[in-house]
Amino acid sequence: MTYDYLIVGAGLFGATFAQQAREAGRRVLVIDKRPVIGGNIRTEKVEGIDVHLHGPHIFHTKSPRVWEFVNRFATFNHFVNRPKVCYRGQLFSFPINLFTLYQMWGTKTPAEAEARLQRERVPCETPRNLEDWILSQVGREIYETFIQGYTTKQWKMDPKELPSSIIRRLPIRLTFDDNYFADPYQGIPVDGYTALTERLLEGIEVRTGVDYLADRAELDKLAPRIVYTGRIDEFFDLRFGELPYRTLSFRQDVYEQSDHQGNAIINYTEADIPHTRRVEHKHFAMMGETKCTVVTTETPGTWHKNATPYYPINTAENDQRYKQYREVVDHERFLIGGRLGEYRYYDMDQTIASALAAWKREVEKPAIAAKPSRPRV
Repeated sequence: MTYDYLIVGAGLFGATFAQQAREAGRRVLVIDKRPVIGGNIRTEKVEGIDVHLHGPHIFHTKSPRVWEFVNRFATFNHFVNRPKVCYRGQLFSFPINLFTLYQMWGTKTPAEAEARLQRERVPCETPRNLEDWILSQVGREIYETFIQGYTTKQWKMDPKELPSSIIRRLPIRLTFDDNYFADPYQGIPVDGYTALTERLLEGIEVRTGVDYLADRAELDKLAPRIVYTGRIDEFFDLRFGELPYRTLSFRQDVYEQSDHQGNAIINYTEADIPHTRRVEHKHFAMMGETKCTVVTTETPGTWHKNATPYYPINTAENDQRYKQYREVVDHERFLIGGRLGEYRYYDMDQTIASALAAWKREVEKPAIAAKPSRPRV
């Protein structure tokens, strides 16, 4: 065997694990089915602007360890995500905060807003789904304005069919704080996420355009340990059935003006408008006057076998199917991780933390923690 690790997938999990293995003196080969590295965090320059090709990615974390780690490979600006909502031609502050409630109801203080919310809430002692939970927090008018249509479009499911965990990520504040994330560390790499991935993979052999599942018998011969970051159901040839995902389509427009919408992200929450949000990328880079601007319109698509998987649909039934797959993994030979491998709605910091934890477990194994392989000459 030529390598200590074969890593399938040059996205954030695979690149982080590869960096840790190389730093420890292991011989590593990274392969990816796509012709490029970076996975779904990849950025590319368009008219001098870093465009997030697979939807907006704002790095945020509560973990000093993760923040320290990622800052080894990128310099971050101080961008803070403050999206806006467009509903029936009106713009609202988002996430839901005191100014949102002032725009909706004219309430000006936390006490006034709380009193109004108390009247609006739909009591529910045991919320069974997303709709139950959000109605119990903010009532029907806010639910219909901000949540119902957007969620139905995004997941192509009735909110009554979705777990409340999806919406519990959304802040609801009785202050004027409109920072979407409460994490102390936030920002975006000043030279894009592709450069960050390149630095993680520096000094590591990478082969793109290689389909692991199409040639796994030969590729498995290259290393005693395989790190697989693709879809776990495909890894097992859909043995227990398909794990569904949400997919997206993106339309990119270049406008011959300096600023098109005045904000990085505007969500469109009406059910009869197909797209969910429009993203103006220059604002992520906090750019001033520019000759043009790039705006991406993001629309949820219908899932099919060749679609790009973005968000796992973590219903109880799907999570149970995932557990079936997890139970039959040969953990001595294979390590399966990342958003697709673990069927988890990971943020970027969680993906990095998961990869770092996976490497820590590797070095704690006697067979893996042995003397590092001698570097090739």
